[in-house]
This record gives sequence, C-alpha cells and structure tokens, in this order.
Amino acid sequence: MKDSEQGKLIVLVEDDPDVARITEQVLGDFGFRTVWCRSGGELLRRLRTLSPDLCIVDLGLPDMDGLEAMQRIRAQSSCGILILTGRAHVSDRVMGLELGADDYVLKPFEPRELVARVRSIVRRREAAGEQPGKQIAEFGGWRFNLGNNTLQAPNGEEHLLSTSEAELLKVFVSNPNRILQREKLMGTRDLAPTDRAIDVRISRLRRKLEPDPHSPAFIKTVYGAGYLFLANVEWSGDGVKTI
Repeated sequence: MKDSEQGKLIVLVEDDPDVARITEQVLGDFGFRTVWCRSGGELLRRLRTLSPDLCIVDLGLPDMDGLEAMQRIRAQSSCGILILTGRAHVSDRVMGLELGADDYVLKPFEPRELVARVRSIVRRREAAGEQPGKQIAEFGGWRFNLGNNTLQAPNGEEHLLSTSEAELLKVFVSNPNRILQREKLMGTRDLAPTDRAIDVRISRLRRKLEPDPHSPAFIKTVYGAGYLFLANVEWSGDGVKTI
C-alpha cells in the first residue's frame, strides 16, 4: 500500500454482521481505518462528525433503501461511494451509478477484488487533488476546480461533482479535442464489453454540463471509437493562467 492510502477512513454501511466483519478485517489488513454503521440512520448521524474518504453502502438496509442513503451521503459529503450489494438486477447498479456511486461490487465478493476497487477510488480522489499550479480548467464559460470537485456554470451556479464525475471530467479537460476510448475514460478499472458504467457517467456529466444533453456541445460520441471533448481549455492556478 502506498503511504498516501495508509490510514484512509472507510465507512461501511452494512446490516449483516458477518459481511461487516469480513469487510472490516480485509480492509484493516491493507491499512485502512474502518467504521461500521448498521443502518442508514446511524450513518447519517456519524457523518456529522466523520470525514470519510469512502463509504461502502449496502443497498438492502433495514431502515432505508441504499439508494436513498447514497443520495443523503452525496448531499453531505464529497467522499467516494462504493455500492456493495446482493441485488443482481442491472437496473439497481445503473441507478446507483446515476446517483453518484463510483463503483459497485456484487455479493458474494472476493475480498481482494473489494480491496482493489476501494484502492482505485481512493487513488483517483488523491490524484484529483494533486495538480499543483493546474487547479482550474476553464472552457466555454465553465470553470472546473480539480481541487474541490466543483463545476461552476457560466451563470455562476455551482455543482459539486461526485468523485467519478470529477475524474471523468479531469480526463476530458486534460485531453481536449482528442478521441478517447472508453477504456481510457475508465482509468484503472477493468472494463467488460457489456459494462455500462462509463456510459452512465457520461450521461450524468452531460446533464450537468450540457444545455441540451440530447444534443451535446462538449462531450461528443464518436461511434465505434469513443468520446471527444470538443472545447478549448485554459488552465489557471496560483493566479496564473496558461493554455
């Protein structure tokens, strides 16, 4: 484990004690700190005093639906979110990604896969905050702050992006006017041919960024090739602007 990952706080929201015990044990073995919440209500209470790096959320909670819990998390925190669920329905996973989850793992899970997904999200969050002198990307009247994952519209309205949305936009603004394959946009995550995660994230980002998501001005689909971010991007940081 890298030093930057050592001691990161993971909040686990899981009502099954056996699953919670296994998850806490394997994360602890890799140097993560963990807090276990048995319900969505307990999680929301703990978030008043905790600043987690990642929340692992079971969709089948005893007091509220896990998707609702995710929405409440996103309203209070910019931490990463990983869905851990026994629900096999694709619609549940897609909805979770739509609501801002960074990734998902199905039960029963392989502990090392869970750790790999957690580490991937944590690393992406670290990378998003480590761009000295290159913190603000400006394009078409928009301002994207890589330091705090905020996206400011031309009219001044601000949106707080999820970790996955911010990471996706970071790749786009760092590679403007270039066709990017889906694998490039997914970063370190292995991508199956049937995986819709990147398409869901593109759609979610378009709804925040594009005046008309059905006729996008910035994020263009290049059929059979990938996606193209069509914009002139200017970078600024420490009061100095560069192109």
